[in-house]
Amino acid sequence: MSKLPQSIERAITAFASLPGVGNKTAQRFAFYVLRRDQHFARELGDAIIDLKQKIGMCHECCNMADGGVDRCGICADSSRDSSIICVVEAPLNVVALEKSNGYKGRYHVLHGSISPVDGVGPDDLKIRELLDRLGGDTPVKEVILATNPTTEGEATAMYIHRLLKPLGIHITRIARGIPFGGDIEYADEMTLNKAMEGRKAY
Repeated sequence: MSKLPQSIERAITAFASLPGVGNKTAQRFAFYVLRRDQHFARELGDAIIDLKQKIGMCHECCNMADGGVDRCGICADSSRDSSIICVVEAPLNVVALEKSNGYKGRYHVLHGSISPVDGVGPDDLKIRELLDRLGGDTPVKEVILATNPTTEGEATAMYIHRLLKPLGIHITRIARGIPFGGDIEYADEMTLNKAMEGRKAY
């Protein structure tokens, strides 16, 4: 039987459900919040609620966008090259690539990768939305497949490549500046720049 008050146990359980947070770290988080004033706790709670209530999805690239707007900041930026689309697995991949300052095109976020083991198939990803974009009014001359260099990422890239090849669009794959099994989210800016510069026909 726990010797901690129920509210503290509940907070620990909630923090421990976050990815990469173990029980000891969750305990530290809970007691840190407990030591802070009501204002801090309210701000933390409001920020988490805002994530769910005020963030939507860009109707063009499927990246995260402020609620109430149809397009994210990148899609709304007229200086970006709309003829190049970089396909990534997750919004955090966009953040990482943007930090590298080496890419000036647009993005398309799949929100996952094909993984039969996890029950994720092509229909669970934003692949149909990508095909709709390619058939739209804006001509696309290149699609960069920047899925993670993992088994799932490679399977996803190959699947998309098979779909796009008959369309006659130039398809490239980011170079191996990122090690196999690695994650774009954790790559440094130089590695991402080299991977983007060294992309090859797929």
